Amino acid sequence: VQLQASGGGLVQPGGSLRLSCAASGIIFSIKDMAWYRQAPGNQRELVATITSGGSTSYADSVKGRFTISRDNARNTVYLQMNSLKPEDAAVYYCNADLTYRDIHNRVINQRNFWGQGTQVTVSS
Repeated sequence: VQLQASGGGLVQPGGSLRLSCAASGIIFSIKDMAWYRQAPGNQRELVATITSGGSTSYADSVKGRFTISRDNARNTVYLQMNSLKPEDAAVYYCNADLTYRDIHNRVINQRNFWGQGTQVTVSS
């Protein structure tokens, strides 16, 4: 069971990117899903969250520019990032609480997982 993030890259200021993060394995349910980011020399910070029911919340710095969404059928969370600024540059990490079946055939309830990170660079 793992989270696999993708979609990062180089974009000019004002541009857009869409990040994806898919959970793989025998997944029974996913509770909260979130995106964090960490720029060099900074602590990891919460960017956006989405509950299993679809309620969302955002860091003040990204409100109105970023949109988090999820596709429960695909066990995937997305982050649409518009009007990107140089200060948005960071490694973006997805995070989720998964209930799944492990390799020993046990059901593991709401264990927290991190994706591997995807680099977002905003530069002209």
